[in-house]
Amino acid sequence: MIKYLFTTATDGNIAYHVNDDKSNVDKNREALKSKYKVDVNRLIFMNQTHGSKVEIVTQNSKHCINDCDALVTNEKNLPLMVMVADCIPILMYDEKQKVIAAIHAGRNSTFLKIAQKTALIMMEKFNCKAENLKVNLGPSIQKCCYEVSNELEDIVKNSFGDKFTNNRLIDLQGINNKQLIQIGLKEENINISKICTKCSNEDYFSFRLNKHCGRFAGIITIE
Repeated sequence: MIKYLFTTATDGNIAYHVNDDKSNVDKNREALKSKYKVDVNRLIFMNQTHGSKVEIVTQNSKHCINDCDALVTNEKNLPLMVMVADCIPILMYDEKQKVIAAIHAGRNSTFLKIAQKTALIMMEKFNCKAENLKVNLGPSIQKCCYEVSNELEDIVKNSFGDKFTNNRLIDLQGINNKQLIQIGLKEENINISKICTKCSNEDYFSFRLNKHCGRFAGIITIE
């Protein structure tokens, strides 16, 4: 069985790299064990760098993978985690081949096709079929609020199409969706959260609202 979840701001900050005491992050992560049944002692996460590096991990991998924005494994009881506060936390899996991925899709990683690249690695290295891959794009800043410069808007128009921009507001979710469908994933297998981390007033951290905020997480495991 494949299990996945998204934490909320009520679970506290899950990231060590923000301005928070390590002991507080340790406590928040430990609480995931009782609330969500996550084996935090085996948790693998990333030093996310807004790039396109994808790492295949095993039980022998380090807990923190440096310079990485996507993790893939086919090993049981090895939770993979992505941490965000406006960027898109993407959890991808193939129930037939028992393969999972956790992906950090911010603007730059989206432009670099991180989700598409991860799916292709799952297909190439683990014999996943595109039609069997299922994807969840978690709460993130949406096209209602994600305003960028004119230069970045032009990049989106030229690289992905006019429909993904609207007066300097860009649709990262739509771009990721398009990139995955281009390589054969089924649209009905791609679930996109409608929660905007900036304007929904839901319990999620937003860097656009508070540059000193914590991070919530997307976590996926093969049980």
